[in-house]
Amino acid sequence: MKFAYRFSNLLGTVYRRGNLNFTCDGNSVISPVGNRVTIFDLKNNKSDTLPLATRYNIKCVGLSPDGRLAIIVDEGGAALLVSLVCRSVLHHYHFKGSVHSVSFSPDGRKFVITKGNLAQMYHAPGKKREFNAFVLDKTYFGPYDETTCIDWTDDSRCFVVGSKDMSTWVFGAERWDNLIYYALGGHKDAIVACFFESNSLDLYSLSQDGALCVWQCDTPPEGLRLKAPTGWKADLLQREEAQEEEEEEEGQREITIRGKATPAEEEKKGKVKYSRLAKYFFNKEGDFNSVTAAAYHKKIRLLVTGFASGIFHLHELPEFNLIHSLSISDQRITSVAINSSGDWIAFGCSGLGQLLVWEWQSESYVLKQQGHFNSMVSLAYSPDGQYIVTGGDDGKVKVWNTLSGFCFITFTEHSSGVTGVAFTATGFVIVTSSLDGTVRAFDLHRYRNFRTFTSPRPTQFSCVAVDSSGEIISAGAQDSFEIFVWSMQTGRLLDVLSGHEGPISGLCFNPMKSILASASWDKTVRLWDMFDSWRTKETLTLTSDALAVTFRPDGAELAVATLNSQITFWDPENAIQTGSIEGRHDLKTGRKELDKITAKHSAKGKAFTTLCYSADGQSILAGGMSRFVCLYHVREQILVKRFELSCNLSLDAMEEFLNRRKMTEFGNLALIDQDAGEEDGVAIPLPGVKKGDMSSRHFKPEIRVTSLRFSPTGRCWAATSTEGLLIFSLDAQMLFDPYELDTSITPGRVREALHQQEFTRAILMAFRLNEKKLVQEVLEAVPREDIEVVSASLPELYVEKALEFLASSFEVSRHLEFYLIWTQKLLMSHGQKLKPSAGRLLPAIQFLQKSLQRHLDDLAKLCDWNRYNLRYALAISKQQGVKRPLDLPGVEDDGEASDEDSLNLLGGAGDEPTATAAPDCLG
Repeated sequence: MKFAYRFSNLLGTVYRRGNLNFTCDGNSVISPVGNRVTIFDLKNNKSDTLPLATRYNIKCVGLSPDGRLAIIVDEGGAALLVSLVCRSVLHHYHFKGSVHSVSFSPDGRKFVITKGNLAQMYHAPGKKREFNAFVLDKTYFGPYDETTCIDWTDDSRCFVVGSKDMSTWVFGAERWDNLIYYALGGHKDAIVACFFESNSLDLYSLSQDGALCVWQCDTPPEGLRLKAPTGWKADLLQREEAQEEEEEEEGQREITIRGKATPAEEEKKGKVKYSRLAKYFFNKEGDFNSVTAAAYHKKIRLLVTGFASGIFHLHELPEFNLIHSLSISDQRITSVAINSSGDWIAFGCSGLGQLLVWEWQSESYVLKQQGHFNSMVSLAYSPDGQYIVTGGDDGKVKVWNTLSGFCFITFTEHSSGVTGVAFTATGFVIVTSSLDGTVRAFDLHRYRNFRTFTSPRPTQFSCVAVDSSGEIISAGAQDSFEIFVWSMQTGRLLDVLSGHEGPISGLCFNPMKSILASASWDKTVRLWDMFDSWRTKETLTLTSDALAVTFRPDGAELAVATLNSQITFWDPENAIQTGSIEGRHDLKTGRKELDKITAKHSAKGKAFTTLCYSADGQSILAGGMSRFVCLYHVREQILVKRFELSCNLSLDAMEEFLNRRKMTEFGNLALIDQDAGEEDGVAIPLPGVKKGDMSSRHFKPEIRVTSLRFSPTGRCWAATSTEGLLIFSLDAQMLFDPYELDTSITPGRVREALHQQEFTRAILMAFRLNEKKLVQEVLEAVPREDIEVVSASLPELYVEKALEFLASSFEVSRHLEFYLIWTQKLLMSHGQKLKPSAGRLLPAIQFLQKSLQRHLDDLAKLCDWNRYNLRYALAISKQQGVKRPLDLPGVEDDGEASDEDSLNLLGGAGDEPTATAAPDCLG
């Protein structure tokens, strides 16, 4: 149970590709991020990634009208039927081909997918248990090229499909007599979107070249007639009608066959016909400004169009009046969605990974998020575990809130890739190193770069470390093989430590002493004493190049990852190796698409590149050029658990064996395509591109783990990878983890003890049963005046469990004062007794501090807001000379009050206002 970490959330990736959807209440956006789906709650300012994943990148998502079900289809055509209520997969299905779009009918009974040049209609899954959730009803043919978009009528009787062959096809969902299919032309480019008018068969079609056609239908939806059945169905209906005629003796009723009109009426009514009323053109500026995405709100008749240049337009239909136009990006807009009320519009840009929600009436952003454009390189937790800072190859430094999952500030001062990030002990300063030759310090109070550290000669910094006091900053160079040491207060360079004969790959300060450990490619780890004239204290000789180094939280052990896939453990006091772990077989690297050797042989060149101790120091996490993260027990030196970060086959180096579908008579198909672009055995890169995998014509990012960190609370850990920033946490709600349980402890016995007011015995029994709801029920049943006596009578063994429960309750409960009293009485009663086990209790205390800090920040913002409103009201009342109606302390008879007294009422006048987060996190 201790290592039952499960995937919790995905940060740093807000949109990859596919279509965006709003939930039925219009308050949340559903965004596909790679092979996962993230729900952004705009009302509560929180993001949540569903605990499911597809085999390839998600291409389209279809949402049911009631918002309970979703169909998620990946690039390979595999589909997942997902319940958004219980967040689980209900059914797997394969459409046997690449699906472009999927759409439910408004009544929720059917859904249509477009695949190739045809459309297929399926019966939607119902609320009852079914053996096969997807049943194919009908296949529609007509377009000659790939289909692109779908839209339904409000009564679910017909649907329209757009195609790349510049035609729009209207199909009947039932066997209508006067509408089987109808083809509409008039465009000169591929159809991007097509929409029905509300409660009508009139429709709009929009093509890629910026042409909008308005089509009018001469028949209302009620005018559609069902086709008469033939064959055995007709005979069966005639028999049923004969029986009904015999039973009914009241008058002669009109002869109808299942809603079909009589032959006389049928002759009068003809087939459904469409006519083009108008054709409008957008102001285009060349081919680069073609229409790429569109959405239409039927109730308010609002058309939103996104262009390849990053501009979007708002038009009112059918008059085609331009309401608004704005440029939101320099990349093409990939997807557009409007919420149910028509107030918010969501835009997705796959080129930069941007997700924006725009409120068009107030012309303001509701959400504006973007991950790192290139891969994340490093991460660090704040001391209370509330924030995570990440640095990427794009030179940006982003700070994420672990509770909401949003980035609230982006620093763009670096001009090259960020190689290392670190928090100081206070948690309000971030120190970063970069390849641009600078080490910068950022202030989280005022969101500014207040220190810039440089070296005498230009050099590229590969790592950074901050000591426990936050006064000394050190950074390692990868070209001059030196370590630079600065003072945080003065910003001056204190010393340059030389002695390594290779690039510096890692730095780490001892948490308890002023000792710096530096790892290098010269097969050594050097320990530097910061107080002893900056001299080398010890030199640890390794068998291979050192790639990462880290201290245990108590500073009594040192772990080093080397190029030969080993993790060695050292005693830093005596410079003695205490153990080693062979991790080559645990890393399990995959075979790349262009590899000519097997995954087993390619793993010989792979190694762990990042290490991290757990909060209690008993375990260590290791990751590298693989999709796996290994958790080892340090003392036993065994593999405890291996976590798979991704199963996305759209990434490279994921498959262990060669895919037989890519094998031809000439060998691997990928190698044939690669060799076709070579001249004399030299691959031809794209012009102007010199670095990395992006230089090849076929770009497929390789899965890798660049950094790992445990949260100070010990309840979760984070990893930066090709997929983004993944967070794994202990899901206590899904686990039954009793403690010293016997047959006499039952929920009934616990409630019986509560009824007899034996609170201490009830609490002990509830903690031994370890059910969260039962513990909450027992604690909240204790009267407020008895809390001090009950907390003092608890054994020390149960105090840690009580503190962990209180810390988790602060995140969800509204009984803030009640739980604060419990926390105060526990710490006051057992504070001295718990000092010997402070190391074991540290994660629980930090978890508690994180929860309290969050409430403090929220209340501080509220108090500041009230203070500024009162100050504004005072100033307005003084200007107008009106006597203030508020009866506040310090108010005199003449209507004037002292500002100090008014401010002391809500939060105190001397408190510094809490800085609010900048809404623009795109950088």
